[in-house]
Amino acid sequence: MTSLHCRSAFISDVHLGTPDCKAAYLLDFLRRLRCEKLYLVGDIIDLEALSRRQGWRAEHGAVIAEVLALARRGVEVTYIPGNHDAPMRGLHGQCIGGVRIALDAVHIGADGRRYRVSHGDEFDPERLGRRWMLQLGEAMHRLICWSNRRLHALRQRLELPYLPLSIILKSRIARALAYIRAYEQRVAADARERGFDGHICGHIHFGHVRELDGVLYLNDGDWVEHCTALVEDHTGAMELIHWSEQPTALGRASRELVWPSPAAVLALAPLGACRHDLGELHRAA
Repeated sequence: MTSLHCRSAFISDVHLGTPDCKAAYLLDFLRRLRCEKLYLVGDIIDLEALSRRQGWRAEHGAVIAEVLALARRGVEVTYIPGNHDAPMRGLHGQCIGGVRIALDAVHIGADGRRYRVSHGDEFDPERLGRRWMLQLGEAMHRLICWSNRRLHALRQRLELPYLPLSIILKSRIARALAYIRAYEQRVAADARERGFDGHICGHIHFGHVRELDGVLYLNDGDWVEHCTALVEDHTGAMELIHWSEQPTALGRASRELVWPSPAAVLALAPLGACRHDLGELHRAA
């Protein structure tokens, strides 16, 4: 596989320090990445999980080392902490190892479009809900991730490509989809009120490219369940990509075209007939 050349890249929800982190796929992505700007959009190191249980692996450290190597090579790296690495927010304004820490950022695309970049937990009312409901939701999410982890290990032994079980389950649960759609609406409405062309975030572990009343909602997904990143090419077009044994383009937004439609089920893109390889989408752009 050749290098991935782009202007900017956005990744979030890596959750280094947890057993669900797909660090090997992310490490491969970072080693092939050739970009000018890299945004780490929160929940990169799961300090919350590490405070409860030690789960650091050698490949997790390799991810950190690769990010620092990118910064040394001149890539402009911005780290925007999320709710799982919230203590890092106290370091905003500082630069550590060439990585700038910020609470949020404004990204100006190659085509002049302006995006606000934040982790996105500020748009999540579930964080404000009753504690027992929050715990129940987290317990269910841990069960889904555990199942995803076991299935991934089995498929690796059988030399089969990665299957995002947890994302497929989310796409089948009406209540989960309703929550995701409401979240997207809140994010887009805030971008519209602030006068931005779009908002780039993570947090909910569901990557999506979507236009809502003239505003782009761009969620870069995660590296726990779906292994996705958002990349900007040198024309300013934004593309959501899945990265594993079979890198796949899941959505694209240029000034001329937003693909797929809001009704597209992204969870099935690496598996079904809607799959496009990266080269095919680049040729079509």
